[in-house]
Amino acid sequence: MARRLRFDGWILGAGTASGTRVVVGHWPRSPLGPLSDVMVQRPDGARLLLAPTRDAADFVAATYAFDEVRLVPVVVQRPDPRTWAVTAGPLRLRVTTGRRPPLGRLLRAVPPPLARTPVWVGLLDRPARLLTGLRTTGSAGNGRTEWYGVQDLHLVTALDASWDGEPLGALAPVHPPVTFGFGSVPPRPSLARVTTTVQLP
Repeated sequence: MARRLRFDGWILGAGTASGTRVVVGHWPRSPLGPLSDVMVQRPDGARLLLAPTRDAADFVAATYAFDEVRLVPVVVQRPDPRTWAVTAGPLRLRVTTGRRPPLGRLLRAVPPPLARTPVWVGLLDRPARLLTGLRTTGSAGNGRTEWYGVQDLHLVTALDASWDGEPLGALAPVHPPVTFGFGSVPPRPSLARVTTTVQLP
């Protein structure tokens, strides 16, 4: 019988002027315990997963597509409500979040217990594709199915990032879109409060 696993937390997506795009998953509640992981797509298209444990790396790599996987400490800190500081192997990232866009206000109006359910998320998939070009549900790797139950959205307003000590440049759109899997992040850098449900075959 298919089994569903739930990851509850945040997804942060941002681009940089150098062309490197970063997607941070921060999951205080997950079947693997509290964890954070980072997906990076470099300007040449290479996709890299930075994960803190072998179990986390194996699970994420079985769900999404990467060219390289590295096991490194991944630390996410929130020194204040608007600031996220991420350290993951060669990556140093600090972002500031700002206001909710209109979509964020709409998402906040949906009761969280409903917003997290796969049935509701599935109903939103077609409108989401038409309005934003993004998907809320679809097939992932190894026969898995995913549902992204987004409950809030804030814009990212500032970024300071480096890779192996080299600055990655100013905040920029997530363009071209990342290609880790069927889902993506908005082209405008943002922070989403999300519950991800993964169904195993």
